[in-house]
Amino acid sequence: MCYHVALPWYSKYFPYLALIHTIILMVSSNFWFKYPKTCSKIEHFVSILGKCFESPWTTKALSETACEDSEENKQRLTSAQSLRKHLSNSSEEGSPSPSTPMISKSGIKFSADKPVGEVPGMTILDKKDGEQAKALFEKVRKFRTHVEDSDLIYKLYVVQTAVKTVKFIFILCYTLTFVTAISFKHVCIPNVEHLTGYTDFECTHNMAFMLKKLLISYIALICVYGFVCVYTLFWLFRRPLKEYSFEKVREESSFSDIPDVKNDFAFLLHMVDQYDQLYSKRFGVFLSEVSENKLREISLNHEWTFEKLRQHISRNAQDKQELHLFMLSGVPDAVFELTDLEVLRLELIPEAKIPAKISQMTALQELHLYHCPAKVEQTAFSFLRDNLKCLHVKFTDVAEIPAWVYLLKNLRELYLMGNLNSENNKMIGLDSLRELRHLKVLYVKSNLTKIPSNVTDVAPHLTRLVIHNDGTKLVVLNSLKKMMNVAELELHNCELERIPHAIFSLSNLQELDLKLNSIRTIEEVISFQHLKRLTCLKLWHNKIVSIPQSISQVKNLESLYLSNNKLEVLPVALFHLQKLRHLDVSYNCICVIPLEIGLLQNLQHLYVTGNKVDILPKTLFKCIKLRTLCLGQNCITSLPEKIGHLVQLTHLELKGNCLDRLPSQIIHCRLLKKSGLVVEDHLFDALPSEVKEALNLDTNASFANGAM
Repeated sequence: MCYHVALPWYSKYFPYLALIHTIILMVSSNFWFKYPKTCSKIEHFVSILGKCFESPWTTKALSETACEDSEENKQRLTSAQSLRKHLSNSSEEGSPSPSTPMISKSGIKFSADKPVGEVPGMTILDKKDGEQAKALFEKVRKFRTHVEDSDLIYKLYVVQTAVKTVKFIFILCYTLTFVTAISFKHVCIPNVEHLTGYTDFECTHNMAFMLKKLLISYIALICVYGFVCVYTLFWLFRRPLKEYSFEKVREESSFSDIPDVKNDFAFLLHMVDQYDQLYSKRFGVFLSEVSENKLREISLNHEWTFEKLRQHISRNAQDKQELHLFMLSGVPDAVFELTDLEVLRLELIPEAKIPAKISQMTALQELHLYHCPAKVEQTAFSFLRDNLKCLHVKFTDVAEIPAWVYLLKNLRELYLMGNLNSENNKMIGLDSLRELRHLKVLYVKSNLTKIPSNVTDVAPHLTRLVIHNDGTKLVVLNSLKKMMNVAELELHNCELERIPHAIFSLSNLQELDLKLNSIRTIEEVISFQHLKRLTCLKLWHNKIVSIPQSISQVKNLESLYLSNNKLEVLPVALFHLQKLRHLDVSYNCICVIPLEIGLLQNLQHLYVTGNKVDILPKTLFKCIKLRTLCLGQNCITSLPEKIGHLVQLTHLELKGNCLDRLPSQIIHCRLLKKSGLVVEDHLFDALPSEVKEALNLDTNASFANGAM
């Protein structure tokens, strides 16, 4: 009875209270590790952090940084000494190259990356380590995207720390109140006098001494725990933990692009710093694009060796050695060891960098950059400026054209393919082409409404201008008058309805190509008589319905292309062009070939494919210089025996007509062989055996040469 009546409740229930408080505090401390929306992020972060810390790539990247810093300091020391020793030669050693003022004026900055050869070789990662590092970069990128958009972990940690602090204050207050109530002696009045004969009892609590010592120890531990909670709250509110800066890491390493982070990602990194700052430093390596690019560069160089690149070299249509690299992470170093390479084609390589090593490629004259805004080092630019002859640039937006392109003073041919008139950038245009002093050929495949005014910067020395306009109407053409030296002009798919008058001012024009336009009438053709050098006129793929008689005034014309129009009649005046050697009127609606065609004594190539011709005039075979005669897809019922007069004929197309036989006189066309005869198989099989043998002679000879 005295245990229940006289003993204070705290003395009896202290162990249970201590257990309950401990459980509550443990739950409060570990709640963020168990709550699903936070524990998964924390576990994922710890997992990635450990892998980043142990990854061989972090060691290599940080080691290279240290080497680069020491090498840079060494170079500074050396350059300072050389300046003191050779002060008199400072104009040669220390001053910029002659091109530098021009570059500074234009506001163009070149990459200041150190050449790879200047950094001492480090331990090369094996393929497995490289793949692991690539995977870590991807994991860090995705984790950052997933975590940085919220601050749930931070808020939950603040709440649970506040709960622990309040709990500590509550425990401390009531425990200090009851610590004095624990004593060894107690007076007990159990109200059992009728049983014992006594009203008061003096009883003892034999555990009081030990319990008091335990309670004091408990208070001490709670105070330590409470101090930690208060310090944590002070730490949480002392500075913004939802922002984390890698400024110190950026200063100590070459990875100056490590981004600052925010929200839960920043908070987790602050927590890591409380444990060991080295973890966040190594973790920052995987947030740097520079670091990732270095890894890609190493992996790229491992994969694309000199031997592998050699296997990918091919011969192009101009019989030049060409290398095409497509969708790589960069340009392999081994490319610049291909000293005999003539054409380099880079496509969809967004991080392409051209180092000083390109100066080893002494045979390189042609470069293709397809959606590849390449950066060049100063030495590389100097080499390209002096040696590059032909450049092809394909782009989506004009801003993708590298700025150094406009400074290649020895460039002869420039090909630009992309959008120069987008709705989002209506004011954009080409930068000045003034520095392209030796440019002869300008090819623009775009959607222009007028010829860019900057083209006039190269107008005096331009000899060939090609504009493919993809169906956009080209309205303003007055700037053509300034191109007095243009010999070849192509205006394709420009929605032209007439021959532009500005063309008649080009006194040096030799070839005019107006393919894929909407020209219906060519009455202006009489003005071509003033262009004394015009020898080739291409008006194919238009809507021309008739040829004016004035065509005969263009007396120097040697090639005339009128295919894919709507012509029904060929005028007699056309056959007064005595110098005509190439005539193409295929795919029209022509029914009759005039007898006057025999006047074209110099005609060598005649194309009448895809018309409605049913009879061939005998005068046609007076054109004894004919080498190519294409008459396919017509209504011809018989081939005259005079075909044998065409002794220089090498190509004859008759397929798609109504012929029932071929004349045996075809044997007299001694240069005509089976490979050049395009007819139905049954017509060829019906020829006499001696004719077939004569036509097969070249085929057999070629087989024999191949066997030898």
